[in-house]
Amino acid sequence: MKQRIIAALFFALAPITCIATEPSKPADVNSGWKLVTERNGVTIYSRPHSGSSLKEFKAAGEIAAASGAVSQVIEDVDAYTSFMPYMTECRLLKRDSDSVISYQRISPKVCCDRDFTLRTYKSSWPGTAGTVYSNHWESANVFGPAKKPGVVRIELCQGSWLLEPTGANETHATYSVYTDTGGLIPAFIANHFSLTGIGEVFAAVRKQVKEPKYNLEIKSG
Repeated sequence: MKQRIIAALFFALAPITCIATEPSKPADVNSGWKLVTERNGVTIYSRPHSGSSLKEFKAAGEIAAASGAVSQVIEDVDAYTSFMPYMTECRLLKRDSDSVISYQRISPKVCCDRDFTLRTYKSSWPGTAGTVYSNHWESANVFGPAKKPGVVRIELCQGSWLLEPTGANETHATYSVYTDTGGLIPAFIANHFSLTGIGEVFAAVRKQVKEPKYNLEIKSG
């Protein structure tokens, strides 16, 4: 049951698009990472987070599609309930000049639903092999719906995607996340099953990007 909660949460953390800006450079973004595992073409790292027993996770892997097509999948909010497992609701609440605010609800079926509101930012810039896409998100529950009976609120959620083209139809994707799972799940269990959830995020995106509509949008853009 706990594994399904974690997997569901990590599926839900793909960000939503907003207006492109210049790339940001977070401090110490590449320091302190320790290799945890490598499976199904995805390498996963973790590092401690100051003041918390929850760990930060980062995963990197190749996706056989153009970076623009992968970005379209991540931004395809209307389709989330069809290809993101456990996702029962995802809706845009507000679009600002530099970000969007969205509400998401997941249903692991074997326990209470989880929900959260995110503010997501996006940037893109020319790379040596094509356009690089980067977006990051953070908790924004204050801007979302009030807590609902029977639904556990996720209070902490932040992360990012970095999509770097390595060829016409090849993207090196890096996914980072730091989040709680809501409820009374111990940190060591949450950290352990995060590995499974992250791998499934990559599997879902790799499968969805094969849909013809994403490649058509890139060719016509």
